[in-house]
Amino acid sequence: MSHFEKTPGWLDWYHGPSSPKFRLPAGAVDAHCHVFGPGERFPFAPERKYTPCDASKDQLFALRDHLGFARNIVVQATCHGADNSAMVDALAHSGGKARGIATVRRTVTDQDLKAMHEAGVRGVRFNFVRRLVDFTPKDELMEIAARIAPLGWHVVIYFEAVDLPDLWDFFTALPTELVVDHMGRPDVAKPVDGPEFELFVKFMREHANVWSKVSCPERLSLSGPPALDGQQAAYRDVVPFARRIVETFPDRVLWGTDWPHPNLKDHMPDDGLLVDFIPHIAPSAELQKKLLVDNPMRLYWPEERI
Repeated sequence: MSHFEKTPGWLDWYHGPSSPKFRLPAGAVDAHCHVFGPGERFPFAPERKYTPCDASKDQLFALRDHLGFARNIVVQATCHGADNSAMVDALAHSGGKARGIATVRRTVTDQDLKAMHEAGVRGVRFNFVRRLVDFTPKDELMEIAARIAPLGWHVVIYFEAVDLPDLWDFFTALPTELVVDHMGRPDVAKPVDGPEFELFVKFMREHANVWSKVSCPERLSLSGPPALDGQQAAYRDVVPFARRIVETFPDRVLWGTDWPHPNLKDHMPDDGLLVDFIPHIAPSAELQKKLLVDNPMRLYWPEERI
C-alpha cells in the first residue's frame, strides 16, 4: 500500500473489467499503458502535478491477459517524472512481452540510455499538456531527440489540437519517427472535416515519419459510454475521427488502453468496453491486424519481423 495520499477526487482504475466481445487478433499489442508505483517501492516525483492510486505491473499484466493482448508498450507516467524505475521494472518482469517509452532530461548519460535500451525502452515522450507537466525548453528536447536517434528510438508527442499550429515547426524538425498520443486530442464537438482536424490530417499526410495512436476515446468523448442496451458504439462521437485516421494512414496507427487511465474526472472506463470500440474504428480484419499487430511490431520489435 502506497504511503502517498491520492489527489482529492482521484478515480481509481476499474476493477473487474468485462470480457470483450471483440476477439483481438493473435499477437495484439496494447501500445499505450502505464504503471503507477506502487508508491511504497517506486516513489512518485516531488514535482508531480497529481498523485495517483497504485497500479502495479502485475495488475497491468493481469489485464493484458484478461483482454487478450500479447504485449504491452509501457509509457512513463508523468507522476514519476524522469525516474523511469517503475516502468523499467515492468519491462524486466514482462518476459520480453513489453517495451517502454521513457522520460529523460538533458542530464541523462549515454550509459543510462544504453541501459534503458537493453531493458527494452524504444522511445522518449515529450509532453506539451501544461496541466500535466512543467514546460521543458525546446532546445533541450531537440538535444534529447538527437541523442536518442542513433539508438533507433522515436519520440512520442502529447499535445492538444489547438496547440498544433504553434508546435508544427518544432515537431517537423525532430530527427526521429514521431508517435502522436490520442490523435492530438481533437475537439470532437467540431466537424471531422473541419479545419482543426484537417490540420492534423495534413500533418500526417505531409510527414511520413508521423504515426498516431487512435486511443483514449474516453478522454475525448462528449457523449460518453453507451446506454446499457449496448446497441451503439461506446464513445460514438469519437468514432469518425479515429476511423478516418485508421483508414487514411493504415500503416501508421497504434491503439492502446491507457490503463490505468490517469486524471479522468467524470467516469472510469471498463477496459473490456474499450476493446469493443476497436472494430468501430478499424472495421476490417486487415485494418485490425495492421493497427494491433503489424504496426506495433514493426515499431517496437522489428527484430522479430520476418
